Amino acid sequence: MHFLDQAKIYVRAGAGGPGAVSFRREKFIEYGGPDGGDGGKGADIVFEAVAGLNTLIDFRYTQHFRAPRGKGGSGSNRTGAGGEDLVIKVPVGTQILADDEERSLLADLTEVGQRLVFLEGGMGGRGNASYKTSTNRAPRQHQPGVAGEEMWLWLRLKLLADVGLVGLPNVGKSTFLNRTTNAVAKVGDYPFTTLRPQLGVVRHKGLEFVLADIPGLIEGAAEGAGIGDRFLGHVERTRVLLHLVDAASEDPAESYRIVRDELDAYGAGLEDKVEIVALSRADLVDEDRRAHIAATLEEACGSRQFTVSAATGDGVEPLLDAIAEALGHAQEEAEAEEPAGNWSPL
Repeated sequence: MHFLDQAKIYVRAGAGGPGAVSFRREKFIEYGGPDGGDGGKGADIVFEAVAGLNTLIDFRYTQHFRAPRGKGGSGSNRTGAGGEDLVIKVPVGTQILADDEERSLLADLTEVGQRLVFLEGGMGGRGNASYKTSTNRAPRQHQPGVAGEEMWLWLRLKLLADVGLVGLPNVGKSTFLNRTTNAVAKVGDYPFTTLRPQLGVVRHKGLEFVLADIPGLIEGAAEGAGIGDRFLGHVERTRVLLHLVDAASEDPAESYRIVRDELDAYGAGLEDKVEIVALSRADLVDEDRRAHIAATLEEACGSRQFTVSAATGDGVEPLLDAIAEALGHAQEEAEAEEPAGNWSPL
């Protein structure tokens, strides 16, 4: 399945059905009078967040969504049937943005089952029966249905994960993802092996959390260097960042600084997230070199760092323990600070 995290689509709610012009023609009824019914309401455009989707690839091939219009009214004061709502299913974590220069945020679907009536269908037109008055006994006027709302918009997917895996290219992120989760990410001895975000579920001592690996950052990513920073949006919602630094690099402290500078330049709260730093690919250096690098890196990041080798599994368990503990603290803080969601299902 191809990964696509942005898509532009056109949506149009259904128009209301036209009102009817009709008169009663019944035997033994001398003055039948008008009996044209109203038109039905046009269908709404509804977005629904569903489980099991993690890409917007379907919207590459289907870009126009038009809800059905309401049925027209008919004689005997019968109102036309309303159009059936058009439900557009999107992955959890999808944002709906206006098609303007600022890409204004219109809606954010962050929970499974969340539904949003985005565009309302037009009202049905009045039939001639509603125009009858004491002085207008046989009206022939009626209303056409009101047109439904329509617009172009952007969909942007931000994957929902608990831990975001960041670092320079080729520092062992994909290997760590494969070691600790059920993912099967591509691994290669060259930069930018990962070209799209990868998700995996970590199961550790009775706990489960989702780990997101994004393509590596390089210096100048905020200005578009390399793949750029467009995939950083997928770790905006994470509670913890796992920053891997290559032990075999010439200057691990400088490698750490480059990624931190790109996170700070991107903003969106990434610079304030809980960060766990790990020296990866530790099996590629000897013990003395590893101890020196660890001390230098700890001084650069100002916090405790871990030493890990995803290829051999050394140091993985203590690192997962630290991640689980950090997630627990982050969850407690989130529950204390954030109010309950105010959306309700239809």
